[in-house]
Amino acid sequence: MLCSPEELLQKNQALSNTWQHYQTMPSIESFVELAVSINSFTEFLIDKGITALHHASHQLEQVALTLFNSDIQHPLPPATINDLNERLLALGRMANTHASASATLAERRLDPLIPCAPEMRTGQIWLIGHDQAPWISLLAQLGYFGMSTDFSTWDEPLPAHAGSASVLLLDMSSLPEAEWTHRIQALRQQFEMGQLIGLGVRSDFDQLQQAMRGGCDSCLLDGTPAHAIVEHILELNERQEQETYRVLIVEDSKTAGQMIRRTLEENQIASEIVNDPRQTLNALKQFNPDLILMDMYMPNCTGVEVARIIRQHSEFLSIPIVYLSGETNVALQVDAMRMGGDHFLTKPFNPVFLNTIVKSKIERYRALRRSMYHDSLTGLLNHSSGKNTLDMLLSSVAHDGGFLSVVMIDIDHFKLVNDSYGHPVGDQVIRSLSWLLKQRLRKHDIICRYGGEEFMIALPHTDAEHAYAIMDRIRQEFAQIRHPHGNTHFVATTSGGIATYPLYQSGDELIKAADDALYQAKHEGRNRIHSSDD
Repeated sequence: MLCSPEELLQKNQALSNTWQHYQTMPSIESFVELAVSINSFTEFLIDKGITALHHASHQLEQVALTLFNSDIQHPLPPATINDLNERLLALGRMANTHASASATLAERRLDPLIPCAPEMRTGQIWLIGHDQAPWISLLAQLGYFGMSTDFSTWDEPLPAHAGSASVLLLDMSSLPEAEWTHRIQALRQQFEMGQLIGLGVRSDFDQLQQAMRGGCDSCLLDGTPAHAIVEHILELNERQEQETYRVLIVEDSKTAGQMIRRTLEENQIASEIVNDPRQTLNALKQFNPDLILMDMYMPNCTGVEVARIIRQHSEFLSIPIVYLSGETNVALQVDAMRMGGDHFLTKPFNPVFLNTIVKSKIERYRALRRSMYHDSLTGLLNHSSGKNTLDMLLSSVAHDGGFLSVVMIDIDHFKLVNDSYGHPVGDQVIRSLSWLLKQRLRKHDIICRYGGEEFMIALPHTDAEHAYAIMDRIRQEFAQIRHPHGNTHFVATTSGGIATYPLYQSGDELIKAADDALYQAKHEGRNRIHSSDD
């Protein structure tokens, strides 16, 4: 959901320029560029979670792809051109409206006269239903994580300032099913840029279809606990700029390589071209791609041979390999994939289809890597990847001559929490602390679930004094969270220890010193932060 108004307008202008180019020089080549540009804009809107624009852009994409696959001549018929022009103009107006609203909201957040928690990354959240009472716990938990919430009934109109809401929670169980469609559609029109989440929906097909068809972006089934709803909303609002996708193109034809690169660039996919397949291993180590696009037949070497050589190296064993070739023999294609490939595209390729295949393969590859390097309960770095990342960060800080503070923090009397309330509740307490850490710390800080209820945090360019101020504020805020259990609630506290480079020189020394300081904090009564410098 993180998208600057300038970035959105630039993307929309690029699409407009492509359409103008087609109108000036109508040809199959310029129409291919238009189809790729529309696909790129649609993918961008999906990544940024801009719902209403995504729906409009997706419809435009479907129209373009239908024309792309037909035998229609260029220039297109006047009626078709008018239809495309109206759709593009409407999409442009929506993009301008969204950019203007985003810029206004950003100005409000920067205005020192308007109270706004600096950690809050979302606009207003509205819960719409019949009765607020069943949702009191949910609204309170959202407040703990810096999200401002309000309640409104289905029958009362929302105030004018509700138009900037980024999330609307709809209590569908409080509304007659016959009214679902027109109620949701009305809210969808009023809140074009917001996320509509249906709550209390049964798991049967008809209810889910009705809610999604009406305009809900997602549904959380009846009985979903409050903490799961909070987690879903936090994930929406913590969507961050993904690292650019990277593709290695192994293609002996320089012309074909450049054409593939240009197609990928339309979707902001970075690429590196290798014309000599014997240089593939060196390029893999230097470029570190997410996927390999490889020609099937090259001088003195086939793509299958290159794939088999790549698979001899354990660090490249899981990287996706997609063959690009004019080969249409299905038996040969099957053999090629058995020998280390993951997909086969025939030349000439459809550029939109190529981009879609590449992105879907990379997303699955990154999801696999994420499951290897991240903790399944919290989504944070796991023990080993956290330590490795700390070592790399320490090397960078040492080179710059700055500070780096390492914090070890854990939940006080956590065994008592598990024994008293059960392990599922204990897991939720751990998740609550991880959410708070992600909300309050910077993007470039390291947060790692070190083990059990213990977390390791690395704060680059932060001395011991500032690290103490940051962590003590988090300690106080965590102690205010009311963790639900049945019809009651309980609170938990944390203790932490801090150690700082250059007083301690290695990652292991920093962790040990911070752990010793944590032990000292426990010894002095818990619910406190202790620095090794003290």
